[in-house]
Amino acid sequence: MSDYLPALKGSSADTPVYYLEGKESGGTVLLVGGAHPNEPAGFIAPLLVVERGTVQKGRVIVIPYSNGSAISHTEPLEGSPASFSLKNKSGETRTFRVGSRLSNPLDQWPDPKLFVNEKGQVLSGSEMRNLNRAFPGKENGSITEQIAYAIMEIIRKEKADISIDFHEASPEYTTVNAIVAHEKSIELAAEVVMYMEFENIPITLEQSPKNLNGLSHREWGDYSDTLPFLFEAANPFMGRLRGRTDENLILEGKDPYYLAAAKAKRLNVPYDEKGLPLSYRVARHVTAFRYVLDTYNSYHEDNAIIVTGLPDFNELAYQNVGDFLN
Repeated sequence: MSDYLPALKGSSADTPVYYLEGKESGGTVLLVGGAHPNEPAGFIAPLLVVERGTVQKGRVIVIPYSNGSAISHTEPLEGSPASFSLKNKSGETRTFRVGSRLSNPLDQWPDPKLFVNEKGQVLSGSEMRNLNRAFPGKENGSITEQIAYAIMEIIRKEKADISIDFHEASPEYTTVNAIVAHEKSIELAAEVVMYMEFENIPITLEQSPKNLNGLSHREWGDYSDTLPFLFEAANPFMGRLRGRTDENLILEGKDPYYLAAAKAKRLNVPYDEKGLPLSYRVARHVTAFRYVLDTYNSYHEDNAIIVTGLPDFNELAYQNVGDFLN
């Protein structure tokens, strides 16, 4: 990350950026994971693209853990596990950190009483440490604003045609199992939603509000030429109705209180005894990514981005996601 903002060099925010380039020139897509590293599918999905995808044409740039500061601590008072583990096909165990929605206060403190962003929107003071409220960022700002600025520099300097931000949200949240798109990418997103519904994958389309500032799907589109998208998958681990918060909840997505809430019709997504496992949530994200590329390529054959080797939805959704990682 510090290649795009030297001030980040040596800090917790100096996170790896991966470049996958095909033999044939084409367009560029940027995948941003881990803006909120307490949302595991948000960083496992882009990591899976790095480890399983083969770029035939164009470039794929991936930041699996975009907020390196936020992954260095967990949510206070939430009882969240600090990590979870997956086994790959070889039987090897890989452990992944679980972080916080906000940057570490050791890197950025104190919070103001109120946070007024670049466009004058007033938010709770702690939201100053929320990467997805910090765009387009500041070169000389807080560490969170600097991360946002560096991501914008990647989009601009690498001329990303498409940029995707991967997230998870609670099943009772209004914007969940959704694609959020800027007005200049909304028509492409509508086609993606249609294709996913053809596969019986429940999904909604949301247009980025023009007066909701600081978010990736708004500011990436306003401050660059990229086509921005945000993917949101439902995860009980994120929700306020959950019971025990442990590694099993991350991996299996099963919670008796969410099952009761579903039966009472209090959720905004389908939920049953199968839960919402990590593999299913990652499958949603990877499938949406594939359809974004397919749809974009149908309109931009000369500037196409072709990636092979990624599992389809049914291949991944109810399998061990670790089998698709190195």
